[in-house]
Amino acid sequence: MSVPIPVEIREVGPRDGLQMEEPVDFAAKCRWLESLVAAGLTSIEATAFVSPRAVPAMADAAQVAQFVQRLSAIRWAALVASPNGARRAVDAGIVDVEYVVSAADGHSQANTRRSSDEAVAAVAEVAELVHAADGTCEVIIATAWDCPFDGPTPPSRTAAVAASAVELGADRLCLGDTIGTATPARVERLLRHIRAAHPSIPLGAHFHDTRGTGIANAWTALRAGVTRLDASIGGLGGCPFAPGASGNIATEELVYSLSESDYTTPVDLAALLRAAAETERLVGHPLDSSLYRANGPSTPRGAGR
Repeated sequence: MSVPIPVEIREVGPRDGLQMEEPVDFAAKCRWLESLVAAGLTSIEATAFVSPRAVPAMADAAQVAQFVQRLSAIRWAALVASPNGARRAVDAGIVDVEYVVSAADGHSQANTRRSSDEAVAAVAEVAELVHAADGTCEVIIATAWDCPFDGPTPPSRTAAVAASAVELGADRLCLGDTIGTATPARVERLLRHIRAAHPSIPLGAHFHDTRGTGIANAWTALRAGVTRLDASIGGLGGCPFAPGASGNIATEELVYSLSESDYTTPVDLAALLRAAAETERLVGHPLDSSLYRANGPSTPRGAGR
């Protein structure tokens, strides 16, 4: 009998999921974060230390950082887009920092007003700041497959960004399908190439579900050596600087698809669906998740496994 392979699921709803929403009440957000912890999630992207003018929903980043450190001792991370953001995150007590770099110039300029090469060069400063605080620097490579402005990203370009990030001090890599247009075949080719070039570095993947291929891409990523998958409760999300991007793969749909398979996760699906109900109340509109719409707070087959 084979031993189930553990899969780390990073919940990105509090950052990626909310960045396209109107700012929500802080007390309600705290109750929602508690519901995510209660579902058994062990890795959560709590917030982003970015410009509150550009992303108003993240204006309470420091408050969120202070609150989550009182919760269960799980891996709390924060996304940043600059060394200054990394400094703010560390000062607020979050030392697992995700620094986002776009492989494509068009998205990089829209997202950070810097070229892709300029953003890559800053990896060294971000890593130095985070390592000084005994933290972890993860480089998320956005538009790893496609850019809404430049079109398909050449695999050689994404591979070059990954190589530079590792050389400049990244502890982890995560490849992002920012606009949700990747397909399993393209996912497999790129991830196997990155894994072959960097066999020892932890590798994650972040998929949006714009074309309905998100879950298939996630399974392909696992087979290609990815050790962590990002997902968002209810399928919330999108990028304010990437026209046409829809929400992330839904956490509950990912957990359900992994049930009764060779992979295992500590997440309780029934509790996750209750957290999805809390999510719907928080954002004030229906969620995109097909599983949630079909089951609501009930327990489908495979829940809790």
